[in-house]
Amino acid sequence: MDDGLADLLHRVVALLGEQARARMQASGSLTYSQLRLLGTLEDQLPMTQHRLAESLAMSDPAISRALQPLAADGLVAIEADPEHGRRKLVGLTERGSQRFHQAGRPMIEELKQALTNSGFPYERYLADTQRLAELLDPKS
Repeated sequence: MDDGLADLLHRVVALLGEQARARMQASGSLTYSQLRLLGTLEDQLPMTQHRLAESLAMSDPAISRALQPLAADGLVAIEADPEHGRRKLVGLTERGSQRFHQAGRPMIEELKQALTNSGFPYERYLADTQRLAELLDPKS
């Protein structure tokens, strides 16, 4: 199979996911999927459940299931959208923000530091990847 850009990016994402899952499992904390969800909410004001699903490339039913344990643990708040009765708004609670900063932020910083220490141009790659995401998905 040709290791074109799409294949290579897919492989890199899979490898990063494996490393993150292993670290999260070792800490006995949140799952990697939960960490991604909290991290997405950390960067946003409360957002609709549908927009959150789009941001994480998940289906609406999958995001609904993923939110249930986080809401039960008080990490996210799910409320009816006052502007649209059938829509739900999802926001990160203070407790959710604390958990993200205790578990997720250190993991992200460790990865960034390890890549930078190895001579990898982290900031340039981040900027290039963000630009690629914008070109492929104007909504991002």
